[in-house]
Amino acid sequence: MKFPQPHSLKQIADLLECQFVGSEDFPVLGMNEIHVVEPGDIVFVDHPKYYDKALESKATVVLINKEVACPEGKALLVSDDPFRDFNKLTRYFKPFEKATAYIAPSANIGKNTVVQPGCFIGNNVTIGEHCLIHANVSIYDNCVIGDHVTIHAGTVLGGDAFYYKKRAEGFDKLLSGGRVIIEDYVDLGAACTIDKGVTGDTTIKKGTKIDNQVHIGHDTVIGEKCLIASQTGIAGCVVIGNEVTIWGQVGMTSGITIGDKAVLLAQSGISKSLEGNRTYFGYPAEEAKKKYRELAAIRQLPEIIKNLN
Repeated sequence: MKFPQPHSLKQIADLLECQFVGSEDFPVLGMNEIHVVEPGDIVFVDHPKYYDKALESKATVVLINKEVACPEGKALLVSDDPFRDFNKLTRYFKPFEKATAYIAPSANIGKNTVVQPGCFIGNNVTIGEHCLIHANVSIYDNCVIGDHVTIHAGTVLGGDAFYYKKRAEGFDKLLSGGRVIIEDYVDLGAACTIDKGVTGDTTIKKGTKIDNQVHIGHDTVIGEKCLIASQTGIAGCVVIGNEVTIWGQVGMTSGITIGDKAVLLAQSGISKSLEGNRTYFGYPAEEAKKKYRELAAIRQLPEIIKNLN
């Protein structure tokens, strides 16, 4: 997430009421999570296990809970609670904006797009041309939808990321300031839920088709011309290549990559990254032919044990 205009390190430190390491006028251009940071961004880290990853990332400002040696060309914001202060920045630069109508005056809807009754279209939403938005779809603030997109009833775009920090008093929510982007010729089935990015974009690329009751977590990127069947659950920060087929009730953990033209058979559990151009099945998912051979061998165990006895 980029700020509306550049800020200085001191301006950000004053906003957070924290100490800083670096030049007062060190430029700060935005804020992002570790997997999408760019030069000029702030990234936060609050556990020593991840200090090196944050300090060595592309981010040039690190919001950290301990003063450490600052890498050359970077700056530190030293906070007693980086998680809290990252939320403070999101709340300041991307505050919640109350809706005043079912279709916000600031929404931009293209020519020949049909919006059926009962839809909610939030602030600063952009919808392209020749789209069909069926009844009772909810499109939260700042979503971007391309041309020739169909969205069926009950689907929600732009819900908050499921991202919490456990504290003694309960779970503390990481605020979401990102967007959902739906490219051209995408179809979304009924009752799908697509969460916005924490600071970046959850993106579904051109020509992908998604069945009913599919959930897609924050900051996930789904490639072009994918097919995703019903009741699939995809966690946050997943990268899915082009022309991937995912059959029903597949579950997928966060932060993994699925290669181009992979096929994930129904009810598979995906716990690690998978190469493209292969078919996978089971939990943990492995190449389907290997998994079927294993199942066939297991069925022979009773007869083998009987013969041994």
